[in-house]
Amino acid sequence: MKKTKAVEERRQWPRLPVAIPMFVRSRSEKVGEENKEILEFASALNISAGGALLATRRALPLFARVSLEIPTAPFANDIELPKSCHILQARAVRVTHAEGYHLVGLKFAAKLTENLS
Repeated sequence: MKKTKAVEERRQWPRLPVAIPMFVRSRSEKVGEENKEILEFASALNISAGGALLATRRALPLFARVSLEIPTAPFANDIELPKSCHILQARAVRVTHAEGYHLVGLKFAAKLTENLS
């Protein structure tokens, strides 16, 4: 019996298995609804410096540009936080359809570590 070669890992950063609620903003690509903004509540299932895996109810097209907004707790409104920590730009690079939800692999426009400086 031959041993198969291990699949080479392509990820540059480790993923953290966390559940983070996020708002996803995108644009509709349906005929007659072009440029209509779509806002959806989703959950990040894991996240790294370069991207995230989201569970959404609405399918996103491959390569769609999205804006992710991480909601803050009500008490955090009094604390001044940098905007770059709240809104992230990303692009859908993988979409897996399942019954009742969709898994969307996102690549951030800039690494999270660049947003912290």
